[in-house]
Amino acid sequence: MSVDPPSSGRPTGPPSGPLSGPSQPPPGGGGPPSEPPTGGGGEPEPRRPWWGSVPRVAIIATAVVAAVILAVVLSQPDNGGTGASDGGTSTSSGEVFLQPAADTGPDAFTDSTAEEKSSASPVAPSGASEPAPQNAVRGVEGDAPGLYGGTRNVASCDVEKQIQYLGESPDKQRAFASVARIEPSEVPSYLRSLTPVQLRMDTRVTNHGYKDGAPTSYQAVLQARTAVLVDHRGVPRVRCACGNPLSPPVAQQSAPRTTGEAWPGYKSSNVVMVTPAPEPVDAFVMCEPDGEWFERQPGDTGKKDQKTKKPAKPSPSASVTTPTAPPDTSSQPPTSEPPTSDTGPTTDEPPTSETQQPPPDGGTGTDTGGDTGGGTTEQPPAS
Repeated sequence: MSVDPPSSGRPTGPPSGPLSGPSQPPPGGGGPPSEPPTGGGGEPEPRRPWWGSVPRVAIIATAVVAAVILAVVLSQPDNGGTGASDGGTSTSSGEVFLQPAADTGPDAFTDSTAEEKSSASPVAPSGASEPAPQNAVRGVEGDAPGLYGGTRNVASCDVEKQIQYLGESPDKQRAFASVARIEPSEVPSYLRSLTPVQLRMDTRVTNHGYKDGAPTSYQAVLQARTAVLVDHRGVPRVRCACGNPLSPPVAQQSAPRTTGEAWPGYKSSNVVMVTPAPEPVDAFVMCEPDGEWFERQPGDTGKKDQKTKKPAKPSPSASVTTPTAPPDTSSQPPTSEPPTSDTGPTTDEPPTSETQQPPPDGGTGTDTGGDTGGGTTEQPPAS
């Protein structure tokens, strides 16, 4: 008897034999399969974001830090090893501005307060033939007899008028005080402590002008016969023709180039710088135009002048010296004592607002490669 297959053609039960699978569940209590299902309605596991990876974050942070360090290094100015700590005073070679005695010069603090003109008899320093490096000047101590001149009982500068001019301009008085390293209120007493004299030698200084509300600084040679105010150790502190504060010259690396108007008889080998006297000066021994000699008391305007004998060496001796860079005084408070160091006040203090500018246009530049007048990269400001 025959049996017909079902009409659907499908098996009616599970297959028999090994293909039917194990009859018992797998060990482990029927846990989930080793791989996640790929079908059905379940959501796939989300991927972790890039910033959630610790190795990647470490690599990116290291790269950012390296980039910042490189940017800082590259942005630093290249001083070439020549800059001083002065807040901007450089010791490399530069220019020195020649200033005739009656010339007001660029960026004057005040109108001229010079009272006496061309009365001092110029003199060359002894020892000027001594060999000197190109970046050196010849130093004369501030108490040397014959270093300064003038007329007995006549002041070369009107100190009270200088006080008045600065008092009428508080901004200028503050700028002046910053160079002198005193409080603005101390300017009158400071000026009255200085002594009016005239230079008898072409003298190298740092001249501080006033421009755009702030002091400037540049290296200069002042012609003999220039009226100045000197401190109690004989160092020039104010130029009377312009009211500019002065300080001693600063260091340089090589001979400078002189600019400005050279006067008849100018010789770089005769230029001197005034170094502080070892002790406060008791009396300045000065020479009159007619060859007579007199003494002037420090801080006196000539009222107490007394005749004196001609000194044994009427021409001051000069020794070769090299100006030193000013110290970094930016963190020091002002002091009521006038500066007595041969390095002078700094514009680094020297004031931070002090600027260095190119020489004025129209000057007759003189390239004196062997100039021993000394100099620095501080430049005269534009007129």
